[in-house]
Amino acid sequence: MSAPSDAAVAAAAPASTTTAAASSGGLTFKLHPLVIVNVSDHHTRVKAQAACSGDSSSPSSSAPGAGQPPRVFGCVIGVQRGRTVEIFNSFELVLDPVSGTLDRAFLDKKQELYKKVFPDFYVLGWYSTGSDVHDTDMLIHKSLMDINESPVYLLLNPTINLSQKDLPVTIYESELHVIDGIPQLIFVRSNYTIETVEAERISVDHVAHLKPSDGGSAATQLAAHLTGIHSAIKMLNSRVRVIHQYLVAMQKVQSLFFNCR
Repeated sequence: MSAPSDAAVAAAAPASTTTAAASSGGLTFKLHPLVIVNVSDHHTRVKAQAACSGDSSSPSSSAPGAGQPPRVFGCVIGVQRGRTVEIFNSFELVLDPVSGTLDRAFLDKKQELYKKVFPDFYVLGWYSTGSDVHDTDMLIHKSLMDINESPVYLLLNPTINLSQKDLPVTIYESELHVIDGIPQLIFVRSNYTIETVEAERISVDHVAHLKPSDGGSAATQLAAHLTGIHSAIKMLNSRVRVIHQYLVAMQKVQSLFFNCR
């Protein structure tokens, strides 16, 4: 039995087994909304690009099959304080279409750039999209263990399910289990809570208010929003033009004054 298959079995195991496995790690996960927004945006952009080009392959995605949305990949970053892991942000990664592994040079470059902006953040693991764990996910997971010996795997399910009340996000840890007498790494589900700061709450509230709630279409609300922005820019332009004309007139007056002297 291969390790990736065991990972998929562990992900679908009964709740008691998964809970017992997760409790052995004792880690508490806190997920910030920005990560969910980033992953969703990444998936939406790649899906739209694939639809426009008529090709489901992309440097940062992998097509699981015809008619299936392309998968996207990236790293999650944050801090770990004791047994508490807080995931603050994420950045996109490129998947090598030939080997099926992450582009390590691209990863190292992105990590270096993010370290300059967020010196206290570390790579905690990686993310992907899909309805379930894939056979190749454990290979990608193991390739990040030299950066973080126990990386986190965040899986977002982009399929819309109107009857589902919970967020379509699952966080996995990897644990070493003995299966059929062979030690193997498997994925186990972990519980998490949503953690927000004031700036994130304002942003999420703004996005929520952009959603049509009065029966109007999104295009109608977008048109009204853009019309308001256009009016504001037009008024700003007229005010700047008045200031410019005033400064030009003052410059002419000063020039005449000095010439008369």
